[in-house]
Amino acid sequence: MTGPSTEPDVLKERALAALLTARQRTAALTDCVEDGELTAQHSPLMSPLVWDLAHIGNQEEQWLLRAVAGRDAMRPEIDSLYDAFEHPRAERPSLPLLAPGEARGYAAEVRGRALDVLEATPFRGTALTEAGFAFGMIAQHEQQHDETMLITHQLRSGPAVLTAPDPLPGPPFTGPAEVLVPGGPFTMGTSTEPWALDNERPAHRRLVPPFFIDTTPVTNAAYQRFIDDGGYDEIRWWTPEGWAMVRKNALRAPLFWRREGGQWLRRRFGTTEPVPADEPVLHVSWYEADAYARWAGRRLPTEEEWEKAARHDPATGRSLRYPWGDEDPTPERANLGQRHLRPAPAGSYPAGASPLGVRQLIGDVWEWTSSGFLPYPGFAAFPYREYSDVFFGGDYKVLRGGAFSVDAVACRGTFRNWDHPVRRQIFSGFRTARDAGLAETPDPVVG
Repeated sequence: MTGPSTEPDVLKERALAALLTARQRTAALTDCVEDGELTAQHSPLMSPLVWDLAHIGNQEEQWLLRAVAGRDAMRPEIDSLYDAFEHPRAERPSLPLLAPGEARGYAAEVRGRALDVLEATPFRGTALTEAGFAFGMIAQHEQQHDETMLITHQLRSGPAVLTAPDPLPGPPFTGPAEVLVPGGPFTMGTSTEPWALDNERPAHRRLVPPFFIDTTPVTNAAYQRFIDDGGYDEIRWWTPEGWAMVRKNALRAPLFWRREGGQWLRRRFGTTEPVPADEPVLHVSWYEADAYARWAGRRLPTEEEWEKAARHDPATGRSLRYPWGDEDPTPERANLGQRHLRPAPAGSYPAGASPLGVRQLIGDVWEWTSSGFLPYPGFAAFPYREYSDVFFGGDYKVLRGGAFSVDAVACRGTFRNWDHPVRRQIFSGFRTARDAGLAETPDPVVG
């Protein structure tokens, strides 16, 4: 396995790079708008951008300065203001939040002290410092809030303020529509990835029957066929909860789509454009993904099926870190890190394909699975219950694979995201699956 080095000096360099990359992105997302837009709530689903900015600094202070370095609190009076569990998003604009300049100054001061702590901390000795876990956790946390702020940018009205080049065009994908994943056991989760979060742990064996999975995510063109066939008018494709959502909100298409002059248009970060036929469909809820799959005579993959398709190497029987192997993501392998502000066409990134030939399992769009969010056997909450434990059960559905909005530090073959099945503002898409008969399963390769 050629994954991240466990050498402390190498891990420190990796942690420093991850923290700096996250802060550059935070600045890009907050410096591009006036202070009034930072303090405004652009949707009741989201926090004001200035809340996220100070929350990033507050979490960094709590974990790196207080928990790791043992320092006194800088601003203990603001802890409760930036406690995500104490204040729902809809209430946050009414709180006495730090003003934009004050929030920037606070986050910058915390970061300066945190870099001193990083330099002085041995990456061993405690669970928080072993392999630099706390620093990796904070880099992931900031990048996750950067994705949240990018969602806010998509929801805000007004002209575009973000820019990025489009993915480079490639030849149209002409490969098979689906791939057979052979049945048998595989190792799910991880016990060795140094910055893996608690819900990804521990590694354990799963027995998965054979199944077929789409080679690429479902495209806008394919989803339009579902719409044109009356998919939003047919109760038979929907769960009762999904049908109630469709009726209550008069849904006719994915979020941000509208029909005009005989064509579908979408709004993307302040720009209106025709819906590109070959891109993976985006901004669909779990209910919409599930309904499409039923209409297509298929189903959503389970979480374990998705991970087996993404990580299992049938030649060796080993689980890889990523579909392409154990090496970190590169621009040739996946669309990550807000490098582009849209998914690449379906079938892109052949260098990122799995050993079985499944494409775009990492990056481009989060992919809904059929699975609820539950702990793995042997799960232990770390370093705090509120990261995962309090979300297990309920109606949460698991999403996998990351999106163009996700940085590589917060995306890997074992990474688990989750959300309510009604959510559409997130950068979510899907691919479908179907059962395979035992006769279709190739003989196992012994390696």
